[in-house]
Amino acid sequence: MYRVAAYRQLKNRVSWISSFNSARSNHTLPFATVKAEEISGSQPAEVHNLVQGKWTGSSSWNTIVDPLNGQPFIKVAEVDESELQLFVESLSKCPKHGLHNPFKAPERYLMLGDVSTKAAHMLGLPEVSDFFAKLIQRVSPKSYQQAHGEVFVTQKFLENFCGDQVRFLARSFAVPGNHLGQQSHGFRWPYGPVAVIAPFNFPLEIPVLQMMGALYMGNKPVLKVDSKVCVVMEQFLRLLHDCGLPADNVDFINSDGKTMNKLLIEGKPRMTLFTGSSRVAEKLADDLSGRVKLEDAGFDWKILGPDVHEVDYVAWVCDQDAYACSGQKCSAQSILFMHENWGRSSLLDKMTELAARRKLDDLTIGPVLTVTTEAMLDHAKKLLQIPGSRLLFGGEALQNHSIPAIYGAIKPTAIFIPLEEILKEQHYHLVTKEIFGPFQVVTEYKDNQLPLVLNALEKMHAHLTAAVVSNDILFLQEVIGNSVNGTTYAGLRARTTGAPQNHWFGPAGDPRGAGIGTPEAIKLVWSCHREVIYDVGPVPLGWKTPAST
Repeated sequence: MYRVAAYRQLKNRVSWISSFNSARSNHTLPFATVKAEEISGSQPAEVHNLVQGKWTGSSSWNTIVDPLNGQPFIKVAEVDESELQLFVESLSKCPKHGLHNPFKAPERYLMLGDVSTKAAHMLGLPEVSDFFAKLIQRVSPKSYQQAHGEVFVTQKFLENFCGDQVRFLARSFAVPGNHLGQQSHGFRWPYGPVAVIAPFNFPLEIPVLQMMGALYMGNKPVLKVDSKVCVVMEQFLRLLHDCGLPADNVDFINSDGKTMNKLLIEGKPRMTLFTGSSRVAEKLADDLSGRVKLEDAGFDWKILGPDVHEVDYVAWVCDQDAYACSGQKCSAQSILFMHENWGRSSLLDKMTELAARRKLDDLTIGPVLTVTTEAMLDHAKKLLQIPGSRLLFGGEALQNHSIPAIYGAIKPTAIFIPLEEILKEQHYHLVTKEIFGPFQVVTEYKDNQLPLVLNALEKMHAHLTAAVVSNDILFLQEVIGNSVNGTTYAGLRARTTGAPQNHWFGPAGDPRGAGIGTPEAIKLVWSCHREVIYDVGPVPLGWKTPAST
């Protein structure tokens, strides 16, 4: 029987590969309904919803404008509040014990491992990875290298959960009991119906890693991605269906924030993962009575220690951390604390030169999708009113472009502010306001001012990523031991961005904090602990009913 099942599985995989290779020979992707290069005002793409296994439209379409030229180039079927019933019903059909768990439908662990294998293979094909990289570029403009890096991380994540690796996530443990026949077993248990809300800046990586994690642990997710970039995940869901994922395992909804909030309240998902702004995160935490995991905003810091080495390399990493993807990473370097030794080096000159290399032509600088040009330049003016502050570089709008006014477009910007001024109550909140764009604050400290730097870190409310650039082990111990950030890089090559799939990425210091990418993150976010205590006997010979207690 085992050999027959294995033969059928192999036969299905050969059939799947053969059908895909046939499509390749015809220069088409079997899952795709759009061509990234052809999406335009004259050939707009359409994005649909997926509910209860069927792709659907809606009564109204939201038009998304091209972030590079303002042309209406994507039509999104956005569900309004009167059209939520199918989504509410879909969530309610999933029981609290999930689509699978260690005692129920364990073959689904194997099925999802097989889906991951096929999807990883697909993303590893040059024409498929190129398709998604270019599609990402169309909706969230970034350099091809940055967009392709997102596809690469997603593919490696899927490779990590091929074969038996999905069921290994549900590994249990046992502890001997007090007498013969008694054992306690700990299991990772799904929540059942859940929700994933993902932002615009990583249209593929964040929603795929979180959605797949939810599926692996036995949950049924409804997925909401920012409408500006939702076409990417629509296409990836079609790829997953082509790789064997049952169409009714994930719902995909396009809507405005108010409608999604109503779905969460009426559909009552047992857990909601939200990646995005702190303001929305706090509202969801209140509305959903704390049944949330959050990976919210990050005002991320980097400290350059007293030991100066490899100035060219450190300058390049600073440039990448602050300005890659036009600074639109939740891990982007927001503030740089440099020891006075670095201030005497050529670091700032080299950072200025590197920032000047960034061009709209290759999207190494580009549109900012959540902050306008006016808002960013106004923030710069306010910072420059602080005593001792000065503009290091940037501080100007990009010229000769057709980026629509609803988006931002400025040159990579850095403003120096004295450490003592940053710590003043009237300045601190202004200086540490996160600007989700190509913008950073730079300051300098002396040996005896490290406590002031640590005090500045202690006052911050977001604790996502950080970097301590030093090979001085005592300095590293001092800073790491007196800080919180959940993903902290330490050493000469430390960075704040570029998290791959092979280590935890997420905040610390908040019990609601969510991780992404690793087995530990998946188990923390997408499952809870269940204890089953077996007590099967035998009852001791000669047992008699004892006195009441």
